[in-house]
Amino acid sequence: MQAKIIDGKAVAERIRGELKVRAAEFEKKSGRKSGLAVVLVGADPASQVYVRNKIAGCEQAGINSLAHYLDADTTQDALEALIDKLNADKNVDGILVQLPLPKHLDERRVLSRVAVGKDVDGFHAENAGALMLGEDCLAACTPSGSIELIKSTGVDMAGKNAVVIGRSNIVGKPVALLLLRENCTVTICHSKTQNIAQIAKTADILVAAIGKKEFVTGDMIKPGAIVIDVGINRHEGKLYGDVNFEEAAKLASHITPVPGGVGPMTIVMLLSNTLKAAELSLKAGR
Repeated sequence: MQAKIIDGKAVAERIRGELKVRAAEFEKKSGRKSGLAVVLVGADPASQVYVRNKIAGCEQAGINSLAHYLDADTTQDALEALIDKLNADKNVDGILVQLPLPKHLDERRVLSRVAVGKDVDGFHAENAGALMLGEDCLAACTPSGSIELIKSTGVDMAGKNAVVIGRSNIVGKPVALLLLRENCTVTICHSKTQNIAQIAKTADILVAAIGKKEFVTGDMIKPGAIVIDVGINRHEGKLYGDVNFEEAAKLASHITPVPGGVGPMTIVMLLSNTLKAAELSLKAGR
């Protein structure tokens, strides 16, 4: 068996086309474009690239982007004051604070300052709680994108055994909750889990999100499994996933590559959340 490649770029392009239609409909109804504000503190090169990509994504989807670049020594009060201003701006539907922040800033306080309805990253405690309760909410982008990639295979997720390797608040926990929403039976593995290889091999759907280069090897893959590799690990100038692609592809039915798999989905789901926030705001008459 040779796995079918799940093309994240193609899926993202399809969703981007749908978003462009939604963005035009919103503009027609509201008389304005939906808007995403991106806040970058400092000059981290990787973060600058991410911000540029998000701004470009907004332009392609017909969403207005507002970038705020702050010095690395920006104070907590100054950053929170900007967020308060953006929370009150009716032309801003979504606020994204690019992570990581400089070490002197309290990341949790900053993320909690973003209005729940504008938390397009899905990191606010209220959105995370709503996800846990199974309520409609702005869900974290990378996990949401991972689910869309699984859906693109056409496989019915209901009743499938899903194993998530990694328990981070950004990917592991929310993707597990989203899999539960799809009626999967979900197991979360982490650094203290015993017999990870044996557990992983029970997975009909395996999501690897731990940040360890090629941690998941072929002997951890159930034949016919769907493998979603969230990892991005740089080694000697090359990108690697958390999954040994060559070994896993010989056993899986579907697999995401790195790069070109989950990565393109993160930005498109951010744009989707921005439009969702705008549509909800319009519906509520705000």
